[in-house]
Amino acid sequence: MNNRANQLQAFDRILTIMDELREQCPWDKKQTMETLRPLTIEETYELGDAILDANLNEVKGELGDLLLHIVFYSKIGSETNDFDITDVINGICDKLIYRHPHIYSDIKVKDETEVKQNWENLKLKEGKNSVLEGVPKSLPALVKASRIQEKVAGVGFDWDHSDQVWNKVEEEICEFKKEIVNKNQDALEDEFGDIIFSLINYARFLNINAENALERTNKKFIKRFQYLEKKANIIQKPISKMTIAEMDVYWNEAKKK
Repeated sequence: MNNRANQLQAFDRILTIMDELREQCPWDKKQTMETLRPLTIEETYELGDAILDANLNEVKGELGDLLLHIVFYSKIGSETNDFDITDVINGICDKLIYRHPHIYSDIKVKDETEVKQNWENLKLKEGKNSVLEGVPKSLPALVKASRIQEKVAGVGFDWDHSDQVWNKVEEEICEFKKEIVNKNQDALEDEFGDIIFSLINYARFLNINAENALERTNKKFIKRFQYLEKKANIIQKPISKMTIAEMDVYWNEAKKK
């Protein structure tokens, strides 16, 4: 059996299992789109963790979990005659063909930037009033900032050079320092937000994914702190009783490891 036939057989299998679970399993029968939503968000974050850990076996497993959720939502949609998995798949296929005229028609593009610009312009033609309508309100702030910047850059609202963006970062830092002197808490928060937003923009110019970069730092910090906790347990001295100098010894050991 060829690979495409195997893929179709596997997809038919999960659709069949979903039908059986929805009909026979007490838990699956009770689920709604609303009850599945938080689980879907959790699965998405678990996939993100697996990707950052470069654990491809976990990536495979988490992709399966997300596929299950897509099939589950589609099954629920079919029960109310609103949509089914066929509509979901054909919908994304039609969208991909429409938004890739450089592949499926005679439109010419010279690089990735033009592809993104065409994509955003076509979305506006679909009836959207703003290029920012597609940014989910519930996205974490750092991810949302990245998506906002990518979206507006896609229609030409962008800096020309990374040096200009770095100048903006420095400008925002200076404004933040002024508010430290003024001790205006609201203004401090505003200016701090501006610094972060500018740094995310600068990261984009360096082809750095700000979310991934910060999460790598989080993971690095966790590993080093847990090493410190392990050493504290070995010497039977609570971290709260250790001096900064003592902590630094183990922290530097963790860095070397």
